[in-house]
Amino acid sequence: MTDLKIKEIKTLHYNRPVIEKGYANQTLHINLSDSEISAKPVSDKMKDIFVGGKGFDLWLLWNAVKGTTKWNDPENAICIACGPLGGTPIYPGSGKSIVTSISATTGSVMDSNVGGYFGPYLKFSGFDALEIHGKTDMPTVVLIDGINQQIQILEVEGLPEEAYEISEILTSHFGQDKPRNISVVSTGQGARHSLIGCLNFSWYDVKRSRTRLKQAGRGGLGTVFADKGLKAVVARWDTVTVAMNNPADEASLREVAKLHSQEIVDQDPKQNQMSSVGTAHLVTIMNDYDLLPTNNFRYGQHPKAPDMGMEVYRALFDKGYDGCWVGCTLACAHGIKDFIPSTGPYKGKKVFVDGPEYETIAGCGSNLGVFDPLHVVEMNFYCDTYGLDSISVGTGIAFAMECFETGFINKTHTGGMDLSFGNGRAALELVHQMARGDGFGAIVGQGVRRMKHIFSTEYGANLSVMEDIGMEAKGLEFSEYMPKESLAQQGGYGLALKGPQHDEAWLIFLDMVHNFMPTFEQKAEALHWFPMFRTWFGLCGLCKLPWNDVVPPDNKQTKEPAKVIQHVGWYTRYFNAVTGRKLDPDDLITMSERVYNFQKIFNLKMGFGRREHDKIPYRAMGPVTSEEYESRSERYDGQLKDIHQIDIDGKQTAEKLKILRELREQRYEELKDAVYKRRGWTKDGIPTIETARRLGIDFPEVIDVLRTNGVV
Repeated sequence: MTDLKIKEIKTLHYNRPVIEKGYANQTLHINLSDSEISAKPVSDKMKDIFVGGKGFDLWLLWNAVKGTTKWNDPENAICIACGPLGGTPIYPGSGKSIVTSISATTGSVMDSNVGGYFGPYLKFSGFDALEIHGKTDMPTVVLIDGINQQIQILEVEGLPEEAYEISEILTSHFGQDKPRNISVVSTGQGARHSLIGCLNFSWYDVKRSRTRLKQAGRGGLGTVFADKGLKAVVARWDTVTVAMNNPADEASLREVAKLHSQEIVDQDPKQNQMSSVGTAHLVTIMNDYDLLPTNNFRYGQHPKAPDMGMEVYRALFDKGYDGCWVGCTLACAHGIKDFIPSTGPYKGKKVFVDGPEYETIAGCGSNLGVFDPLHVVEMNFYCDTYGLDSISVGTGIAFAMECFETGFINKTHTGGMDLSFGNGRAALELVHQMARGDGFGAIVGQGVRRMKHIFSTEYGANLSVMEDIGMEAKGLEFSEYMPKESLAQQGGYGLALKGPQHDEAWLIFLDMVHNFMPTFEQKAEALHWFPMFRTWFGLCGLCKLPWNDVVPPDNKQTKEPAKVIQHVGWYTRYFNAVTGRKLDPDDLITMSERVYNFQKIFNLKMGFGRREHDKIPYRAMGPVTSEEYESRSERYDGQLKDIHQIDIDGKQTAEKLKILRELREQRYEELKDAVYKRRGWTKDGIPTIETARRLGIDFPEVIDVLRTNGVV
């Protein structure tokens, strides 16, 4: 075991409050610059308006930063919260943490959700949210010890760089022979040398006697964490029970929890098999429907996709319970035991790999033109241990590969590497370079937006073409669904507040496969309801997967099967049982609207959040190249003739491309108009003052931001 040298910088002893109806009723504030530690009360108004989780995070961050704050300024804060329902050991998916900060990747407000034990342990230790700001030059560990009721800022020498090793060492050190009592937040050296660093949240797997990791991946939150001088934040707690949240109606909570848990046990084996293959089941489904991103989102399917399908990973995954929170019957956090990397510092050594999940399989596999499952596993392992977001890594390398094949960059720029699609060894080498901060990998680690700037200004690449093929919006790399043929998913990506991440509006299957929303008005309604309900999970500390990845057997016969209305009712009962409030399902949407619109206005405060910022690259809308068009010529020709009534006889591909582009870009602008109207926003995509007042977020500083942006 590593010999640690630990120096106490500051200790605060406190009296741990009793949790009341899901709330500790205080938040923890730590300033690394002056080693200040303090607790601040949570008011009833704060609970009414912001609920918890992401809502609390956003409110704390809003008050910490100015409109001019940059991601690496000391006043930027990392905020982590759970939520009033988080930490329930009998309800599926109740262990989420939500992290917010000013993003290193986008420069605006970022939120990312993650499993593991940290959020519940933080709350049970006495704090609904944690806010860390300031900076330090020391290798710093923050310990939140709910058992001994003390907060410590520690200087810790001797910790390694790699996330798995950091988590294992600190779990052993602070666990005092009870490793399950510990959850660690950490990152790795890749976060220090890139703008796409992720955070790893740990939990202790008793069956396998090892520390495991889940990732808050999006937006460079790990980069912010590393820049502050943090090596880790550790939460320590003891036994978890239903009574810990002190629910208002424990009997009602137990009843609804039993219903949902039993349904998952009964139906998951017949449906998506999350408990045995997790999100890997999506690979062949996406491929079958032309939605699997391939070669930088050029294509949506490939004949080799089954080589990375769920049956392959079913064989690779270690058997056994894989819940990243106590008692979750979905148990979808799978991993691979005794994997031996073929490259890098762990070459030839047996390691445990958490994952891969669908996003990593698609991003670091098919999107790179690589269909070797073991390559994906190795990319997955190194992204996690280096603290790199595997989505941004995959989408970023895919962009670089297309630029290489197009001739925008060459071996002179890449350090001699052949970055052709399918070169998995080169992709792995780029990941190692990102971690070290050297070579061409250091450039790829800046993200797609900055790559476009570097390639055009320093290498003379065509910026206009790169704007079309660079799969980022708002500065964030696209997650791994091919949205060309789904206008609703284009809106789901382009209108998402933090950038193109599917956790806000995953509508691609509902739109393309089920055709649930054929009109603009129906798409606009979906782009209102689904982001609001998905926001609600982040307010409460819940995972979304139990909502719609396992559904009631009669769900298809219901009026709105996409919403899984029975589950919406169960979640309403769950919320009421814990908090004592008496809400109906529509109230959950209004609750989320408050926080969603507040976050939109927060973006405005930071200089973003207008219509112009909802732009997406054309490849997200349609074919950029003749090759792409011709790969689906029957589809595109048919659309031009049958839907748009265009006479295409005698027209060459280039001309048809131009016509199709004009039509699709117009449709996207029309969709924006419809969605803005439904959400109560102006034509410029800004909430009206009437909307702010209706939602009760018309604070003077909010109204000032709206008026500064021309809303009267």
